[in-house]
Amino acid sequence: MARGLDHIVHAVADLDAAADFYRRCGFKVGARNKHPWGTHNHVVQLPGFFIEVLTVGEPDKLGDDGLSRHFGLPNQQAIARGDGFSMLVAESDDSADDVAEFVRANIADSGVLPFSRQATLPDGSSATVGFSLAFARDLMSPQTLFATCQQSNPEAFWSTAYQQHANGATAVAGAVLVAAKPADHAKFLRTFIGAADVEQRVAGIALRTPRGEIDVLEPAAFAERYGVVCDLGERAMIAALRIAVENLDAVDSILRDGEIPSHRHGALLIVPPQAAFGATLIFEQAGIA
Repeated sequence: MARGLDHIVHAVADLDAAADFYRRCGFKVGARNKHPWGTHNHVVQLPGFFIEVLTVGEPDKLGDDGLSRHFGLPNQQAIARGDGFSMLVAESDDSADDVAEFVRANIADSGVLPFSRQATLPDGSSATVGFSLAFARDLMSPQTLFATCQQSNPEAFWSTAYQQHANGATAVAGAVLVAAKPADHAKFLRTFIGAADVEQRVAGIALRTPRGEIDVLEPAAFAERYGVVCDLGERAMIAALRIAVENLDAVDSILRDGEIPSHRHGALLIVPPQAAFGATLIFEQAGIA
């Protein structure tokens, strides 16, 4: 099956400061959540997709369990290397099927890893939400995390109230990776996403998913397209998130009011990694490719 984008992990050393950054960008930020293995997060929801702003809040809880080994410790290591996007997650209808598919393709990195936590609802009450993760590994990008996510109680997690953002964000448009040789990662990403086709470009590749696109660009092409220098070497690293908004001028005003540095690049509004905790946020007008 083709898998849409489900969420992206933004790993940071200072979770409070990063959550405040997203608020000043005009996003509604959810309450602080805690995982059993010691990571803490805030969630920024879009329809069917969310940004997971994450830190290791209780490192003493990291252990040898599957989610510590595949999620907590790798994100701790990512933060040690520097803030930024650490993990790209695709939606799942059946995590066990995903694991079987990944095993056949020789990209499986875990079995099914289920967990649950308490979620704070918009009215202040709480509910139990559950997730099952299945990790896949691009051997040429061992420091970049990929997984699928199946929810066991999605009605308690997704909330239209949490998807009403002052900046008018309406949807995820895509994730952008940077690699010296983008085509080297096409086979892995095609299997991971379940994409029928990979579009070959002069300086990169593109995959369409049921929810958002994945672009992999050479560093020079990334700089030309977005006005941001991002030389990440041979490995494919998650560099940017594309977000569709109702009105770029309104976002521009919110960013100025929040004292968030940004720049226009063609028809795009860009918040560079120096301002966005190691990530690049790309705002684009909804409905305009």
